[in-house]
Amino acid sequence: MKLGYRDIETFVKNPNPAARVILVYGPDSGLMKERAKTMGLSAVDDINDPFNAVTISNSALAEDPARLSDEANAMSMMGGQRLIRVEDASDKLTTYIKAYLEAPNDSALIILEAGELSPRSSLRKLCEKENNAAAIPCYIEDERDLSRLIRETVQAANLGIEPDAVSWLAINISGNRQKARSELDKLIIYKGNDNSPITTAEALEICGESGAAALDEFVYAVAGNQSERALRLLAQMGEEGIVFMATLRSLQNHFRKLHLTRATMEQGETIEAAMKKLSPPIFFKQQNAFKAQVNRFSLNALSQILDRLNTLESQCKKTGAPVETLCAQTVLGISMMRRSA
Repeated sequence: MKLGYRDIETFVKNPNPAARVILVYGPDSGLMKERAKTMGLSAVDDINDPFNAVTISNSALAEDPARLSDEANAMSMMGGQRLIRVEDASDKLTTYIKAYLEAPNDSALIILEAGELSPRSSLRKLCEKENNAAAIPCYIEDERDLSRLIRETVQAANLGIEPDAVSWLAINISGNRQKARSELDKLIIYKGNDNSPITTAEALEICGESGAAALDEFVYAVAGNQSERALRLLAQMGEEGIVFMATLRSLQNHFRKLHLTRATMEQGETIEAAMKKLSPPIFFKQQNAFKAQVNRFSLNALSQILDRLNTLESQCKKTGAPVETLCAQTVLGISMMRRSA
């Protein structure tokens, strides 16, 4: 079964019992692992239970296909359901999963954990088509989804958070659910017994040295005509595990702000008045650089850049070209652009 965007979280918290095989896939490995664990706990009390849970690698299953059915149909020593997790699942398993789905064990839940799979993936197509299977995508969360996670996590710790702090965090700790949770945990520990709402200043102090700082430095280099520095930072972030979609979202967000500011100015507002309408506001240390970038680009040029970033996103999802190459080419092109009419 193929789930709509709005149905995913509900399914993860309470999986449809008809789905005996669940494929969890996507570029956000942290979100993928978190969702796989949540759904696994719907079948067993402990995903590391030596009696009722087992983890198999994709390569091990490829060498011994019968093991999948053997593990799923094994009698539980302690009673209850069995959980079978397959790590690094790929299209090589499609034939075996299809055969298993013809007569699955209703007392076993199989969760396939995969990386990014294209719409042409045979394994993804199978799990989306069959009524006794399901496919759960795990893409990089946008600011709205991450804002919800931030509020829920902070509320669970009996703390409050200022709206501007939520906005800043949603922009700056995106990229990987696991990393985002790690940054939020640091912030909660920092607050300790202080029950006052988390402020933007506190978020900057505690989380500003994460990938957020690298992303900020990168987008300002791209928009500031610093091609060599931008490419160096892009390579550095890739080595540090900051995923491509987080980089792209940061670029899109930055150029949207530049576009909105320029559009407001063309309606007769001063640059200062236009910048005050941005939420969250531009960090005071970056305001001069932001103003210079607003003045560097025309509204038409900024529209072209946003179109180019949208095209980049589409290309990386639909073609087999290396993401790093496409991103580097786009970054180089944007960083070398001059003001156009």
